[in-house]
Amino acid sequence: MKIVEIKVLKGPNYWSVRRTKLIQMKLDLEEKEQMPTNEIPGFRERLEALLPSLIEHRCSVGTRGGFFERVDEGTWMGHVIEHIALEIQTLAGMDTGFGRTRGTGKDGEYYVCFSYMEEDAGVYAARAAVRIAKALIFNEPYSLDEDIQQLREIREDTRLGPSTGCIVDEAAKRGIPFIRLNKHSLVQLGYGVHQKRIRATIASTTGNIAVDIACDKEETKNLLGAAEIPVPKGDVVRTEEGLKSAIERIGYPCVIKPIDGNHGKGNTTNITDWEMALKAFAAAKVYGRSVIIEKYITGFDFRILVINYKFICAALRTPASVVGDGKNTIQYLIDETNKDPRRGYGHEKVLTQITIDQFTQKMLDEKNYTLNTVPAKDELVLLKPTANLSTGGTSTDVTDEVHPANIFMCERIAKIIGLDICGIDIMATDLRTPVTENGGAILEVNAAPGFRMHIEPSVGLARNVAEPVVDMLFPKGSAGNIPIIAITGTNGKTTTTRLTAHIAKTAGYKVGYTTSDGVYIQNQMMMKGDCTGPISSQFVLKDPTVDFAVLECARGGILKSGLAFQNCDVAVVTNISADHIGLGGIDSMEQMAKVKQVVPETVFKHGYAILNAEDDLVYAMKDGLQCNIALFSMDENNKRIIEHCKNGGYAAVFENGYITIMKGTWKIRVVKVTEVPVTYGGKATHNIMNCLPAVLSTYFWRNISIEDIKLALQTFVPSPAQTPGRLNMFQFKQFKFLVDFAHNPAGLELLCDFIGKMDGEPKVGIISGTGDRRDDDIKELGRISGRSFDEIIIRQDKNLRGRTAEEIVNLLVDGINETKTKDVPITIIYNEKEAIMHAYNTAKPGSLITIMCDVVAEALDLIKGLKEKEDMG
Repeated sequence: MKIVEIKVLKGPNYWSVRRTKLIQMKLDLEEKEQMPTNEIPGFRERLEALLPSLIEHRCSVGTRGGFFERVDEGTWMGHVIEHIALEIQTLAGMDTGFGRTRGTGKDGEYYVCFSYMEEDAGVYAARAAVRIAKALIFNEPYSLDEDIQQLREIREDTRLGPSTGCIVDEAAKRGIPFIRLNKHSLVQLGYGVHQKRIRATIASTTGNIAVDIACDKEETKNLLGAAEIPVPKGDVVRTEEGLKSAIERIGYPCVIKPIDGNHGKGNTTNITDWEMALKAFAAAKVYGRSVIIEKYITGFDFRILVINYKFICAALRTPASVVGDGKNTIQYLIDETNKDPRRGYGHEKVLTQITIDQFTQKMLDEKNYTLNTVPAKDELVLLKPTANLSTGGTSTDVTDEVHPANIFMCERIAKIIGLDICGIDIMATDLRTPVTENGGAILEVNAAPGFRMHIEPSVGLARNVAEPVVDMLFPKGSAGNIPIIAITGTNGKTTTTRLTAHIAKTAGYKVGYTTSDGVYIQNQMMMKGDCTGPISSQFVLKDPTVDFAVLECARGGILKSGLAFQNCDVAVVTNISADHIGLGGIDSMEQMAKVKQVVPETVFKHGYAILNAEDDLVYAMKDGLQCNIALFSMDENNKRIIEHCKNGGYAAVFENGYITIMKGTWKIRVVKVTEVPVTYGGKATHNIMNCLPAVLSTYFWRNISIEDIKLALQTFVPSPAQTPGRLNMFQFKQFKFLVDFAHNPAGLELLCDFIGKMDGEPKVGIISGTGDRRDDDIKELGRISGRSFDEIIIRQDKNLRGRTAEEIVNLLVDGINETKTKDVPITIIYNEKEAIMHAYNTAKPGSLITIMCDVVAEALDLIKGLKEKEDMG
């Protein structure tokens, strides 16, 4: 039993559009294919002993214990591994529950798919589940605790913190998309020009000057003091002499802390003698040359949260501590406290477990205590110098107890510092009375306040503090979206994408679009190559200048990683034909249609899926969609079109020489095809077809008029710049060169239909076959070529994809010989450049030479160079 490959699906995918975060593991059971679980002695008992919580897995039975019933009946190891991977994640604090295990079509090989919360943890769970299954099969001892702890550590290292996470969750609830921009806490909310960013709890709306002030404790104190805000008396010192002088002025007890520290690092409180002061001074200087010494204010530690300059909530914070019972040691009391089911590792639960570290040891040393000391009954033993929840502290919500004067003061502090998200630390006896009257003081102002104490208080009401943050970033219900038109299918995707983007650009939008040639932002190429996957889509959606996205979404990206977006406004499916069948576990046209259907399944309910009414597999997609449906066809009398429009639907058709929108029983004639350059006077039938969904997808936008669409179609001129590798015609003095990226039988059929309508004799074809296609697919390219060309040159792609050049050539020749009706000379030249040069050097006057190019840019550059050379004489 071995893992063949692991893929991480991050968006809507072949297995599920709603459950978008999935691990897809290809697993080869090898000899275990012949060993279902009921034929492995003791397997059920060992599995239940190791993972008794699997009793909660209902599986297809639908009742508690359903999974174990399947194990007793006999199920295959891939299914068991799926459930183990889910359960060990759940035990590590990542509750997931969706899984699927299906055969790949190869005997003994399975796709094991299961959900994850953190990508690295999901991958680890996949590998660990296989190790666990092997140990259970062979009755070998296994330490499950090590895997659970490792998963916890991965989770804590990779997850968004609770503060950032709650903002992202709140945004997601409102339909605001998000993209994690790094492995830490930098997140983009919204797309394109409407995006906002957060890093932890600092927003892109937060002023840099305000953050700098808040990070400089001395400057913060000076500004607040000048505004008559109560702050502790203190000084900034750099030397021991300065420290001694400051203590003489301030007196004991005092506090020493770094001037620009955070999270309590380097802080020492309640310093009562010179020896303690020296140790505290050294600890603070670890974090910077300058150190603050302040009068120690007695009272309770409160945190006030102000967002968008409005008071939101308040919490009482208590450092990690235990209370003596007069009988047990401090270590025992810590262990008992950590048994609280609300305490967990890191941020997995409301409270964090208390750990013993140098700060704990230091505080015990100061009291001459050890972990074996038995404190007196009801004695409070503090174990951390600060009240951070991440070190085991607790919080109590006191929002409803805050005096109006304190609310006014805190809102004023946020304005004075300039922080739109602001955490204010107050030491006072309470907040029920004004701090100015009870002897309290403002200790710090935080530019990135933690939210955990408010969203998960130990005592009191939880407060949705993310809500006012998202309200501030996206006021008046804005979702931060930009229009997204996603285009998929087998052929015509790139031309349809370019046409759609050109229409939107003509209407005044700043368009970003992805194609099989590259990524473009406002017609400037940003990335080169096949850019039809999720990375390229995200590139567009992250660009802050883009206000309209047109995204070509190919099979490969969907299968490898899923889509880059959760929802789109319009999805176009051009067609489904027999290309890439047999690759990536897709062995039939029906399966390929399911892959492509992922795209229209993401359309918003108010959006449109635009489907090819002439393609049975595409048309059938409408039955599973929750959005509006629009259709297109080259035949206005198509029965599906007639029925759809009779029911008030929209369609785009080719009728009486026009590209026409049908709106119910009405017709809107957009433009004559003879006025559309990309159709070559109507001869390029497939490009008329490509125009139809492009016209319909842009018609649905209020800001795009029929006049915009017509102008765009009239100005979209096929050329190496506008449509590289798509019907690029070069007129030489004696002959013509046509360059096209037709790379599958359906595409070549359409290309040859166009060639048949063009002048030029003889018609020469430079063809090739792709090595990872089925034998018959390669032969079919030969068959089409045999009946379409007068002469054929066979070349080879740079990457043969698992075949020899001779195999591909033989299949092409076999296909040519099946259909040719006359003698068709065949020349074999493997190198594409040499094949082009041979055709150029031997071209007969009046001939039309067509090349199915492999590397579009290289072929175009070569032919453009030859044309320029001829033009220059």
